[in-house]
Order: sequence, then structure tokens, then C-alpha cells
Amino acid sequence: MTTFTPVSALLGGLLIGTAASLLLWIDGRIAGVSGILGGLLPPTRGGAVWRALFLGGVVAGAALFYALHGHAPQARAGFPGTLLIVGGLLVGLGTGLARGCTSGHGVCGLARLSPRSLAATVTFLLVAIATTYAVRHIVQIAG
Repeated sequence: MTTFTPVSALLGGLLIGTAASLLLWIDGRIAGVSGILGGLLPPTRGGAVWRALFLGGVVAGAALFYALHGHAPQARAGFPGTLLIVGGLLVGLGTGLARGCTSGHGVCGLARLSPRSLAATVTFLLVAIATTYAVRHIVQIAG
């Protein structure tokens, strides 16, 4: 169990919301991280620079957090690496099917009152809850 930290959660949410709003207001683009990353592989004409800068900011923000707090989140002990890889691939598949990820649908789409984003976000959450329950209580993987 992790410690409840409402101040850092609020600040993180404000930073995410500010970044998403600025990207929309300044450049007319949705801050969907999977779409931004996908546009780099292969690079789209005229879009590689802003995409690389946005993703670099995400990485730099995490690095700054770790530098200020002195520690990184710890992975669950005993959790099989192969399942992490399979999980990552399934998340990638799901974001492709949903035409976006939690940042695009959950942050930006819900803020724009998009019914499609609401359906995608509800689906993401229900699958995440079911998967967590299955891994911890049915299959009982360590952790």
C-alpha cells in the first residue's frame, strides 16, 4: 500500500492539465501520449520536433521529481518480467484499438465532453480493475 499524498497528486494533476491545455491552445493538438509517440515511429513530416520536445518534457519532469525526492517508485517484488512485457504489449494493442490512451481520452477527451472518450476511459478502467483482481486474487502472482 502506498501513502496517500493529496498535495503532490493535486500538483501533478495541475501540471498535466496545464500541459494538455497549453498544447491545445497554442498548437491545436491533443496531448495523447500514445499518439505523440506513435507519430515519431516513423516521424511525420513537420511533427517530429514538437513530439520529441513534448516527450522529452515528460522524461525531464520524471527525472526532476526523482532528483527532488531522492527515490523512484519500486516495482513489485517477485512479479515475472515476462508478464510485464505481455502487459505492455496488451496496453499498446488497447490504445491502438481505442485510437488513444488514458492521457488522450481520460484527460483531454473527457475535458471536451467526448462520448467516445468516456466510453474508452470506462473500458480502460474496467479492464484494469478486472486484470488487477485476476492477477492478485485468482492467479495469485507474487507481490
